[in-house]
Amino acid sequence: MVVQIVALMQKNKILFSLNNLNYKKIIYYLVTAGLLFYFDRLTKNLIIDYFEMNNSDVKINSFLNFTLNWNTGIGFGLLADFGILFYNLVTILIVTVLIILIYLFIKSEKLEKISFFIILVGAAGNLFDRMKYRSVPDFIDLHINSFHWYTFNLADVYISIGIVLLLTINFLNFKNEK
Repeated sequence: MVVQIVALMQKNKILFSLNNLNYKKIIYYLVTAGLLFYFDRLTKNLIIDYFEMNNSDVKINSFLNFTLNWNTGIGFGLLADFGILFYNLVTILIVTVLIILIYLFIKSEKLEKISFFIILVGAAGNLFDRMKYRSVPDFIDLHINSFHWYTFNLADVYISIGIVLLLTINFLNFKNEK
């Protein structure tokens, strides 16, 4: 099975020969991924530790609170109440999406590569939480008066930035083709 996967990856030029690798870029992406992942972990751990000791929301200003919500669903807590089977299916789907994102990252160029990279790091951060806690700690609570947006975390911010960048690139490319 592994031999078949490697052969398929070679056929689609996913595996590179050692002569074609740009080690500086690889190191850059690995260090950047490590830093982004670290900041995501750091913020989540700080919030989890704070709420274990204090169990109260933190009011930052008139539109931002930190409040810990454990998300067993997908983005922004959607589909959270469907049970363990659904949770496991969503986790398998996330792993599949991560594999596709890795492929797209490898095959893409320039800004698209950066977009897929940022999405990939965010998705990996949330997958790590799903594996460790069986849910994702969301804590950033944006609101206007009593209207609260869904709580989210730094990994969700990475994913959102990557998606907005990717949509912008595609919009500008579409506009230039006309």
